[in-house]
Amino acid sequence: MRRRLEPTAREDGVHILRGGRRLISFSCNDYLNLTHHPAVKSAAIAAINLYGAGSGASRLVTGNHPLLVELEERLARIKGTQAACVFGSGYLANTGIVPTLTGAKDLILIDELAHACLFAGTQLSPAKTMVFRHNDVAHAEAILAASRAQYRHALLLTDGVFSMDGDRAPLATLSALCAAHDAWLMSDDAHGLGVIGGGRGSVAAAGDPPVPLQMGTLSKAIGGYGGYLCASAAVIDLMKTRARTVIYSTGLPPASAGAALAALEIIENEPELTAKPLAKARAFCAALGLPEAQSPIVPVIVGAPEAALDASRQLADTGFLVTAIRPPTVPAGTARLRFAFTAGHADEDVARVAQAVRDIVKL
Repeated sequence: MRRRLEPTAREDGVHILRGGRRLISFSCNDYLNLTHHPAVKSAAIAAINLYGAGSGASRLVTGNHPLLVELEERLARIKGTQAACVFGSGYLANTGIVPTLTGAKDLILIDELAHACLFAGTQLSPAKTMVFRHNDVAHAEAILAASRAQYRHALLLTDGVFSMDGDRAPLATLSALCAAHDAWLMSDDAHGLGVIGGGRGSVAAAGDPPVPLQMGTLSKAIGGYGGYLCASAAVIDLMKTRARTVIYSTGLPPASAGAALAALEIIENEPELTAKPLAKARAFCAALGLPEAQSPIVPVIVGAPEAALDASRQLADTGFLVTAIRPPTVPAGTARLRFAFTAGHADEDVARVAQAVRDIVKL
């Protein structure tokens, strides 16, 4: 159960060097391989040449360089909201947003498999937090029916795409539930933007139901670093006035903002690229007889941590990097190999890794 950091050199969007071996990685969230895209790298370099390597201060002091303003406008447009606020990372976003919106008289509902940073946000809020069973709308409804009247405001938190299981939240149903109980709905779209919903993410994939709070990261399909919240102008104004992770944190570096702008340009204009990661994941599932993938993330549940680690080592021996995920990241008894498919994975490599899994893991 001890974790160790392994030096890993990423040659491109697919190949890595680790421990003297060159492996094909199925463990990276760079779903569109944009970290190495020439236009994205050129934009980052241009931003450094113009604005320097860092932003120099909090955004409320001197760290709000013009690229951040442009990036927020672009994110709001893609998500169909009035405004956006960029944070230093997705983790900083969630630990800033949740306590800014909720106080001691409020209620937070959160999916039991929501990302750790959403739970961290609830821990920083004095609001009452209740957990509902994974994607169980009826359970969430029962909690709201029994408890909503006791609280001033209610906030329901969920991932749009769940990072360890790859399934999607029932956002349309959750949206209707929140409307019926006067609750705010917030979705974490870290693993949705760029790869589902025509590239616009999990809300678009769900048919664009009203989701007033849409956050995400710039570090997955966008290929860089940072976080954001897309919401109404009033909410965004509140974030820039009250969110501690905006006020007391140095602004996102210019290179990260420039890279994100170039990546979003690609996502908006290359729909065939954004469709590829999910198609690769579904080909893998079909080869192994697994349920059809809902996102580029496919878990192969092994069970015990030792078994997952052993399977990961065997896959590395055949040329593939597939990291073992163990508790407490996932529930006890569900240690797994977490596959993340990207646009750059060759079809023959997807077929080969599926065969390797068939040989190594008892499905």
